[in-house]
Amino acid sequence: MRIATWNVNSIRLRIDNTLAWLKETSPDVVCLQEIKCQDEQFPREAFESAGYNVAVHGQKGFNGVAILSRLPFDEVTAGLPGDEADVQSRFIEVVVSTGTGVVRVCGIYLPNGNPPDTEKYPYKLNWMARLKAHVAQRLTYEEPLIVAGDYNVIPAPEDVHDPRAWEGDALYLPRTRLAFRELVNLGLTDAVRASSDAAGLYTFWDYQAGAWPRNNGIRIDHLLLSPQAADRLKGVGIDKHVRGWEKPSDHVPVWADIDLAA
Repeated sequence: MRIATWNVNSIRLRIDNTLAWLKETSPDVVCLQEIKCQDEQFPREAFESAGYNVAVHGQKGFNGVAILSRLPFDEVTAGLPGDEADVQSRFIEVVVSTGTGVVRVCGIYLPNGNPPDTEKYPYKLNWMARLKAHVAQRLTYEEPLIVAGDYNVIPAPEDVHDPRAWEGDALYLPRTRLAFRELVNLGLTDAVRASSDAAGLYTFWDYQAGAWPRNNGIRIDHLLLSPQAADRLKGVGIDKHVRGWEKPSDHVPVWADIDLAA
């Protein structure tokens, strides 16, 4: 099973690229972020025609997450528990059944948190604490779990072209990286880092300042795996070439192959 994540930065602007990438890569489950549309505006028919079931948790104009799956959904849950006042569409969770059991996939769009001296940063940290509590509960099920999405977290110096340039940014502040480590330390495995310790494995290049041609990137899109998923990890990829397509998102897809029959 190939499970992927991609911040498409507006699904309606990026529908052609998304369909082309699906045809090229053939993922089984895809977590999409920043779809920037309400549920009824999501181009569901195009993806259903490509062979995918669609689950959407949208929001007008910004945010919004969705999951595409070749397998039918057994369960769909929208919204991260822990704060009933939070109306931002940043979390969706599905369960699908395979021949060897169920797989649980959480698609997340973690808050950016900038500027750090505003209410946006405490919201980010609180959201991460809620995610940690939710994942800890889900881990008690002892099933393959993948928490995939745009985390808006640069975990380590190896994940950024110039660490000094990001020292005051909410994506790289010590408290942000600590909260990410606390999440991972629940027993999760960072799929990309399980396959390589190399620097320069980026998933995002800003549209400004020539970031893409100069390869000034950062790694903020992650797939975190429960032990039951990590034990079956067979391959990982970052589809960097997609950033060079016409009208690209500033993020690229990241995927993991998991052999659930192992």
